[in-house]
Amino acid sequence: MLGMIAIFSGITWGFLARNTRILFSKNILIGISLIGILAVITPTPIVFRLLLIVMILLLVAGAWGGKTIGNTQPKLGKWLPFSWFLLLLICVWFIGGGLGLKVVETNLWGGLMLTLLMSIISILLCFPIGILLALGRQSNLPIIRILSTVYIEVIRGLPLITILFMGQILLPLFLPEGARPDRILRAIIGLTMFSSAYLAENIRGGLQGIPRGQTEAAKALGLNTPLTVSLIVLPQALKVAIPSIVGQFISLFQDTTLLSIVGLMELLGISRSILANPKFLGRHLEVYIFVGILYWVFCYGMSIASQKLEQQLNTEHK
Repeated sequence: MLGMIAIFSGITWGFLARNTRILFSKNILIGISLIGILAVITPTPIVFRLLLIVMILLLVAGAWGGKTIGNTQPKLGKWLPFSWFLLLLICVWFIGGGLGLKVVETNLWGGLMLTLLMSIISILLCFPIGILLALGRQSNLPIIRILSTVYIEVIRGLPLITILFMGQILLPLFLPEGARPDRILRAIIGLTMFSSAYLAENIRGGLQGIPRGQTEAAKALGLNTPLTVSLIVLPQALKVAIPSIVGQFISLFQDTTLLSIVGLMELLGISRSILANPKFLGRHLEVYIFVGILYWVFCYGMSIASQKLEQQLNTEHK
């Protein structure tokens, strides 16, 4: 799985940076070389050093392949998000016992894999829910508008850690033994509920920025309300709200660090368990720098993807 992730990361990197000179620039090559040298001289078991070197080679090979594919078949870029989603499903299938592998119980899931899994699933779920809540808050039907407003304001008034604690500790007390959902599922529901409320407000801001004349023109053409919203209003609102939407996705990814407080061993939780090992006492600086770099890479990647999407959609109003 690590090999597949490294290859896909390289392909994505190469494809997105195919038109720039920084893909294999001198600074990038120096950085990769330094990482390789550190992998060789670091006093860790030889297996881990070889694994890191192989991951670096796969990343570089994937970047070269991604640049080649991007220059020859640029239309394949639209399939990159679907490829990452498919890769996630394949990894979950492997963990669940695919190809005869040993089944890994959910209570043993942890580290970067759990962080990415929770983030991706929560993002995929909170986005459509946030759209529905934003539309519901502006609905002409009082019951829908009131329910959407109450949900958004109540959730926004609660800290995320409170919602996570309620899902992990209080919810099982009210359910029978056989009806209790999995701990990871409860955490995903909590993250989704929290993020969808904030995302709804971001999208509502985009909806309010659309001139009223757009709706009136659509009605003059004979479009009904669902078609007007789906074809005219919502696409423009989402374009305007791209920066705030991606900002909320980045915040959700960072908020997964709170899962360690409720007993789920995501990336930060695993790093703390490593520091509790007597073999790694006093290694706080190295561990937290590495974890910080990982979070920065993913957050910066989402930010760059947001800027690319804004440029392609030309969201600036002139």
